[in-house]
Amino acid sequence: MKLYDFEPAANSKRVRMFISEKGIEVPIVQCNVRDGEQFQEPFNTMNPFHCVPFLELDDGTVISESISICRYLEEQYPEPSFFGTTAEERGIIDMWNRRVELDGFMPALHASRNHIPLFEGRVVPGTRTSLPQLPEMVQRGKEMLDIFLGRLEPQLATNEFIAGPKISIADITCYFVINMANNFKMDVETKYPSIARWHKAFCKRPSTEA
Repeated sequence: MKLYDFEPAANSKRVRMFISEKGIEVPIVQCNVRDGEQFQEPFNTMNPFHCVPFLELDDGTVISESISICRYLEEQYPEPSFFGTTAEERGIIDMWNRRVELDGFMPALHASRNHIPLFEGRVVPGTRTSLPQLPEMVQRGKEMLDIFLGRLEPQLATNEFIAGPKISIADITCYFVINMANNFKMDVETKYPSIARWHKAFCKRPSTEA
């Protein structure tokens, strides 16, 4: 199998971090989305949603979406587990990862795409569009992110990791949420000390250099 990747992309790095934490090796092929290679063949046919990363299996099957790729790799390499080993663990980890993605990652992502000049004409991931960047989207994204952080703070005040005592996929997802919050200068360290403690510790993990 091969992982098609663009090194600077947050979702690509999510998968690379997962692979690093797993201690496995997957061949990586670069697809330069900044230059629009994802709209060219063979990438266009392989992944018509035009986002990275995507995983090509040995039989030609393509799996896109970072969490879907990680779930596939978890099934292939179950130890150490990042999605849980019991029904309860799986449910709790999935719950927290969904909360982090929907309430934290997506608002931060859209705020970033409407704020950073590099994303002009690409405010919707995987597209080339005339939709303009909107300052209102940036402000609303930051407001939604602040609500999410306020909900996450009590969880990390009593747990070492997002979903409990062990690292999970939710931690990898949330690592990027806090990075984006820090880019927006949201004063996480002062307002959310438990989140800041967790993020500072997580930044020391070797996988963050993947």
